[in-house]
Amino acid sequence: MPIYVYETIPAAPDEPVERFELRQSMADAPLTQHPERPVPVRRVLSGGLVTFMPNSADACAAPGAARGAAPMGGCGAGNCCMH
Repeated sequence: MPIYVYETIPAAPDEPVERFELRQSMADAPLTQHPERPVPVRRVLSGGLVTFMPNSADACAAPGAARGAAPMGGCGAGNCCMH
């Protein structure tokens, strides 16, 4: 199950915002109120974490290239950067 970040919605401009994390199913509706006290909250959108790990140098080859072909230039998430 993913962990979602929520923040309180301040009632006044000088009220601090509190952030907290909550593990929820993706099927669960977003919270509208803090789980421990009657304070309105909203879900914070974030980019998340993605890791790309090519299993060999062949992962860097041009699409449709034969195995063992030279990697195409450019930098990406793997170690395929050719300078």
